[in-house]
Amino acid sequence: MTGSLDFLLLLSVVGVPLAALLAPSVVGRWLLVLLYVVQLVELALLGSGDGARSAVSFSLLGHSVGWQLDALGWFFAMITVAAAGFSAAYAAGEWGTLNARAGLSLRWLYVGLQVNVFAMLVLLAAGDMVALFIGWELTSWAGLLLMLLAGGEAIAAARRYIVYAIAGGMMVLGGLLMTLAAAGSLQFDAVAAAIPTVGTSALWAITLLFVLGFSVKMATMPFHLWQAPAYAFSPAPASAFLGAISARMGLFAIALVAIKLIGIVQLDRLYLYFDALNLRNLLAWVAVFTAILPTFVAMKQNDARLLLGWHGVGQGGYMLLGLVMADSLGSAGGLLHVFNHATYQAILLMAVFAVIHRTGTADLNRLGGLVARMPLSFLAMLIGIIGLAGLPPMNGFVSKWMIYRALILEGQPLLFVATVISTLGTVLSVYKLLHNTFLGQLRLEHETVKEAPWSMTIPMLVLCVVVFVTGVAPGLVLEYVAAAQQALGLAPVAFILGGIDSPAGTLDMIWVTAILLAGFGIGAVLFYLMGGRSRRVHQLDNYAGGHFLTADVRYQYSDNFYAGLMHRIRPWYRGSFAWAEEALVSTFGAIATAARGFFEQANPAHWVLVGTTLITTWVMWHALV
Repeated sequence: MTGSLDFLLLLSVVGVPLAALLAPSVVGRWLLVLLYVVQLVELALLGSGDGARSAVSFSLLGHSVGWQLDALGWFFAMITVAAAGFSAAYAAGEWGTLNARAGLSLRWLYVGLQVNVFAMLVLLAAGDMVALFIGWELTSWAGLLLMLLAGGEAIAAARRYIVYAIAGGMMVLGGLLMTLAAAGSLQFDAVAAAIPTVGTSALWAITLLFVLGFSVKMATMPFHLWQAPAYAFSPAPASAFLGAISARMGLFAIALVAIKLIGIVQLDRLYLYFDALNLRNLLAWVAVFTAILPTFVAMKQNDARLLLGWHGVGQGGYMLLGLVMADSLGSAGGLLHVFNHATYQAILLMAVFAVIHRTGTADLNRLGGLVARMPLSFLAMLIGIIGLAGLPPMNGFVSKWMIYRALILEGQPLLFVATVISTLGTVLSVYKLLHNTFLGQLRLEHETVKEAPWSMTIPMLVLCVVVFVTGVAPGLVLEYVAAAQQALGLAPVAFILGGIDSPAGTLDMIWVTAILLAGFGIGAVLFYLMGGRSRRVHQLDNYAGGHFLTADVRYQYSDNFYAGLMHRIRPWYRGSFAWAEEALVSTFGAIATAARGFFEQANPAHWVLVGTTLITTWVMWHALV
């Protein structure tokens, strides 16, 4: 008998040929959006419990393979299907029609979206490690399909991505084989039971292979260079979908394997030289540097798509940091940030591509003053930026507050300061995005620009409502976050509708929002009723230094925004990273030279004998001692 999970997977499979058939027509594309709604409803009916088991199972090389959707997978699956639905709706109207005329294959675009959803559902519902690997590989190759569609720069970015993905896949496969050798099984329960008995060396190897392999997809440092261009140069709906959820499949896999199967106790057992330098702390610092460095790289981008692409890398650092804290507050913050980031990142990418749709450019040095021409897109970007910057009352504030609070309570002041530095870079760079796109002086070439069509603005505005509502009432999402924590074996967060109510901290966003709105109301009264007289000028005109500048004076100060700051940062950035890169190249060059010299020896067997003797002597000495 086919269960509900099988019906959901069947809907995803059937959606692939339907996408190929219906995508060329406007009506067909809206029908495909309806199909995503049906999948979302089916997921909601399944609920976030552990009862959704597939009737499909088989044996592969003597290992049972099956699928079951627990609360953790359900949480990620809801975000995945919703992100695909919003992306499909964004492309259903004018955007899809005009880009199809320009040569974009809407068939492949909608097929690619549906294939990605199916692959991710296969991964998220994995019931054993073989099913997990199958889903992992399907997800990696499905993402490539969307990245290749735009051509041009996207081809080079996709080529770089797949090299990373293949390397990551090989590491995961290596971890799989070592797990089988150590545990004798690839079933989740058997692996979790066997892990405490595995030796330290084997456990180091298993954990590192899985974490490094999954980190490639998540784009944590140093495996982050592929993500920003790969997602930024994809077509608008693909970029919004990939930026919202695709990289988070790596976080899901890390949570499942490192937190649930291996466990926090075992991660703490893996240390270098002294207990404080354990693998969990190392992962926390990797997460922090992933949050900081890409954020400041984003600041110097002049392509709005790349700016958001680099922020997508940095925000993943927050998620990983919260997760590896492994307490109820921090891990809940990390998981909640997955949802929050998906909502506001999709808004921001959609707003940027709406500007591209109307102006033909994403160059922040060639934009400005569009607020009067595209007010709805401006509103969407403003709300998305408030969420990304982690400011109240939007939902990004709640998850970041939870992570900050957990760091303080766990006695991690250095990590806390590092995350604050990352937030500073985020605020600076997103202000550049908003200012150079919508504020300042309108350019003459954009005087006749109109707002994006309703088919593009409605998905953005609906997501804006989601960002605001889940910011004011985060308990709506925290209910499912708590269930996901329990599925991982972590203590669930104590939540209320307005946020957090526990000994670890209290946050009620309903009160915070009420106070903010009251403050804005008082400010509006003072400004409009008691303020001085103002003089209105045309948007093509400007004002600076006590003088009115008319449109014939080319005064566009958004060009090379933060030039002074970049002047200070660039030497350090170039010096430090260039030095590190040169040192790495020199090191590998020396190793390569030594290896070449070794193999060019007249009698290399002599050196093999010497090396083997030294290694054997060292092993015997430590064994006897």
